[in-house]
Order: sequence, then C-alpha cells, then structure tokens
Amino acid sequence: MTRNTPGVIAGVDTHAETHHAALVSTTGEHLTDQEFPATPDGYTRLCGFITSHGPLARVGVEGTSSYGAGLTAVLLAADLDVVEVIRPTRSQRRRGKSDPIDAYAAAAAALAGDYLPVPKTPGGAVDALRPLLIARRSAVKARSDAMRQIKSLLVTAPSDHRERFRHLSDANLITQLAALPAGPARDASSACLTALGLIARRYQALSSEAASLEADIDALVTATNPALRGAYGVGPITAAQLLVTAGDNPERITSPAKFAALTGTNPIPASSGKTTRYRLNRGGDRQANAALHQIVLVRMSSDPRTRTYVARRKAEGKTTREVMRCLKRAVAREVYQHLVHPQPVPTVDDLRPLRQAKHVSLERVARQFGCWATDISRLERATKRDDLLAKRYRDWLNTLPAA
Repeated sequence: MTRNTPGVIAGVDTHAETHHAALVSTTGEHLTDQEFPATPDGYTRLCGFITSHGPLARVGVEGTSSYGAGLTAVLLAADLDVVEVIRPTRSQRRRGKSDPIDAYAAAAAALAGDYLPVPKTPGGAVDALRPLLIARRSAVKARSDAMRQIKSLLVTAPSDHRERFRHLSDANLITQLAALPAGPARDASSACLTALGLIARRYQALSSEAASLEADIDALVTATNPALRGAYGVGPITAAQLLVTAGDNPERITSPAKFAALTGTNPIPASSGKTTRYRLNRGGDRQANAALHQIVLVRMSSDPRTRTYVARRKAEGKTTREVMRCLKRAVAREVYQHLVHPQPVPTVDDLRPLRQAKHVSLERVARQFGCWATDISRLERATKRDDLLAKRYRDWLNTLPAA
C-alpha cells in the first residue's frame, strides 16, 4: 500500500473499558474518530464505523494480545488487514496524550509502517496453552515459596523440632510435616508444628496442581505439534512456551532470523577497538529465550552430538557462554522449522514388537548401541525421540535371525 492508494487507514487505542478508533486518509489527513465500549456489541459497532468511510486499507491496533484481544478477533473474522502498533514511547508523548491523539497516532503508524508485526490469531489450540502455562507457573512459584517458608521456619524452630527434621531430604520432610496433626496452637512449639504442617500440605496440593496442569499441557502440545514435542530436549513446558510465542499463525514470522530476534537469540555486534565479538540479544520474549536455554542445557548434558560440538568449539578458544550463544541460535533455527514447517514424526511402534519377536532384551540392545536400557525403553514408547538411533535400532533388529 502506498500513500496514493485510495482508501482510509484506521487506528485503535485500546483500554480495559473503552476503545477509541480514528481514521486517516492515505495522505495522513485526520478524518474522524469515535469511542466505543470494549464489549462484543462495541466491537461490532467499531468494525462498522471504520469500514463505513471508504475502502479500508489497514487497521492498526494497540495491544492485540491484551486489551485489544477481543477486538482483534472480530477484525480478523471480518477479513480485515490488521497490524499491531507499538504503544508510543515517553518521548513521543511530549506532544500530549489523550485517547483521540493515541488513536490517530496508531493510524499514522499503520499508514507509515510496512513492516509492523502481524497479530496472533486468537482462539486456537495454541491460545488454549497460554492460560494453562500461567496457572502452572504460578503454582510452581507458590510451591517454591512454600518450601522456602518451611526451611525458614525450621531455622528458628525450637531445638527439638529442628533436630527432628534436620537430616531429612526435601521429599521426606514434606511427607512427615504433612502428616502432622492440625491441633490447636497453644504455645510456640505447637504453633510451629501447626504452621509447618499447613504449609507442607499446601506444598503437596500445589505439586498435584502443577502435575495435573503439566499433563494437560503435554496432551495439547503433542496434539498440536508432535514434531516440536518430539525434538531432542524439548519437554512439554518448553514446547508450550515456544508455541505460545509463535501463536496459532506462526507463518506470520517470515524467516528464522525474525524468530531469532523474537526470542532474543540473534547475535548482536559487541566489538570495540581490536576486539571483534558478538553477544546475545537481551530483548525479545524472555520466556521463549528461557525455553531455548533449557533445551541447550539438556542437549549439552546428554546429547552426544552437542557434546562433541561443545568440545570442538572450546578447543577453538570459545568460552562456554559463546558456545551456548551459538547453540541457542542453532536451536532457534531448528525450532522455527518445527513451528512453521512441521514434518510428520516417524513412527516407532514397530520397535518393541520386533525386539520381542527376536527375543532380545533391553540390556542387550543398550550394550549394542552404548546407551542405557531406559533410553531404549523410552525410544520404544515414543517418550524420547532420536530418529537416527531408531533407524539404526530397526536396521539392526532386521539383521538378527528369527527366534
């Protein structure tokens, strides 16, 4: 679209209770503006307002994933060209601030910006993961707080209580504390035990809540993108976070480089004088960055190919931080392909029947391929994906004589 294209551009300043829409011409002339309630009826009226003043070329909406989420869904359902407008910075607001000013600014940004981000499509399977992730994250955080409170109370507890629970592991500590009777707190000693028992039972309840949420998340992730879930080192929580970051329309991220920038894994020049180096981008979605970091940690600890790569790069003089930067960038490229161009996951349901038909034990297979028997069992049950090992395993079984 160019400034000479006939039509109008809409901008919307979104709030919790109201949305303010403004229209400008393709030459930037202010046309009209109006406020609407942030309700389903208000969304419909706003959509009718911006489409009743001539051909609508584009709509710029602030906060498409927050206050503007409901309106964005309506606009996308009406097949309008919607882009996300970044809220004005503090320096840009020196001209003044009001809902009409911000709405016209959103329209001007939509008119001028040909590379504004495309909003996520709401209401899909990936969108269902977001509230589950938030609920699990809060449960895990509260559970960690409960454990810290228990440890803190034991530091100042009466000496007999402190000695009673001093040498227990965390799991046994929670079990024994949760079994304490919830009697009346008559003195400092009984009050301490009452508090410890209540917090321990809270810890157990939060653990059950987090486990239940993780099971739901795993089922949704596996159904939505089995290729990503099956990638090495990608657990249900990391996969869910990466899916939420990309949205139900990951094709809006048009290149691996843009996905790297979105996740804060693109290298940024950090050179000075005779020193030439790069560092990771500290911007982007930090939750997605943390998910990629977790994948890198798992692969560095248990993936033979990654460990070989790390050893080679360190021999070249790279530091651990620099090697991890390279690995995060590589993992981001791999994840991008899984998100935008997912491939069918190879089936492994034939491995266990074939092994049992040849009367081969898991321990023998593990010795053959230099790994643990549990790794082979997980491979057979499709809880661990290793396409190369699966192919070698299948080819080896086929060479064995029939029992």
